[in-house]
Amino acid sequence: MNKKDPIHIKFMQRCLDLAKLGLGQTYPNPLVGSVLVYKGKIVSEGWHQKKGEAHAEVHAIQNLKDKSLLNMCTLYVNLEPCNHHGATPPCSDLIVSSKIPRVVVGCSDPFKLVNGAGIEKLKNAGCEVLVGVLEQEAQEINKRFFTFHLKKRPYIILKWAQSTDGFIAPLKKNRSLKEPVWLSNESSQTYSHLWRAQEQSILVGVQTVIDDNPSLTTRKVQGNSPLRIVLDPQGRIPEDSNVLSDEFDTLIFSTKKRATTKEVVISDFKKPLDQLCTFLHQKNIQSLIVEGGSKTLQGFIDSELWDEARIFTSPKVLSEGIRKPILKGKQKSSSRIEGDRLEIVLSNLEKER
Repeated sequence: MNKKDPIHIKFMQRCLDLAKLGLGQTYPNPLVGSVLVYKGKIVSEGWHQKKGEAHAEVHAIQNLKDKSLLNMCTLYVNLEPCNHHGATPPCSDLIVSSKIPRVVVGCSDPFKLVNGAGIEKLKNAGCEVLVGVLEQEAQEINKRFFTFHLKKRPYIILKWAQSTDGFIAPLKKNRSLKEPVWLSNESSQTYSHLWRAQEQSILVGVQTVIDDNPSLTTRKVQGNSPLRIVLDPQGRIPEDSNVLSDEFDTLIFSTKKRATTKEVVISDFKKPLDQLCTFLHQKNIQSLIVEGGSKTLQGFIDSELWDEARIFTSPKVLSEGIRKPILKGKQKSSSRIEGDRLEIVLSNLEKER
């Protein structure tokens, strides 16, 4: 089998398309899609839909109506089949017991309980295994999972909106209400809420809470609201803040304990972002969107703790205000959302943390 064979690429792409359907639902598990192919045609398929439920390979095998075809099929899957008992049994055992003769894998699994062992089990059982079909794309779709296991921290997305003259907010003297000042348009705001539903956590600094009183939920789309995190060194967060008064989960990172139903994590704030990343790793949080003010965003940039930035530039002009963060990276894409321009910028830092 040749990993550059167009047939393998075609079916692996289908696995990736299926895997994306689980985005935001499978944490802390990865995104996985799988198809069974017989005589050049897909005869069954599946994807991992939710943590604790059946994996993609299990769905594909169970969904096959004629089980007598299994020993003549090729199974495609974008991530190495698991080899350990978690909430469900090992997929590698099911593949072997189903007598599937050929398995094509997008990329190996960095999780320490798998990490090549699933592939090795299949080979030892006599399966013909091909690894590395659309490998880069397979790693990209699970960038959160890979970053979490290889860098021991969440995948970090910086997000902000800026005026065309480079400001992210007006000066306090020009604000009359304690609510967000929208620079981006309604469609861009909906995108932001969709992104929130796709990630496990969202962070702002306490000044953003004081100035804007945001909810940080997914009000504009269907989906889970992420864990909200507030950096609050001196315990300044107002008691009537939306992030404290509603039913959604909030974590406060502070030097001071306070009486609240929300979780408070005490830090000495000597290296707060490093400490935060360590805590989130321990808490099994694989992704974080930072929507804070310029100071908070710049803190992540200067600490080299970011992987991707999503920047909306509005046609609005502020003339004065709070300057946008200073960021250097590699532009991945640029697109238009009605009147706004959306840039996706990737970190070009090679330093492993």
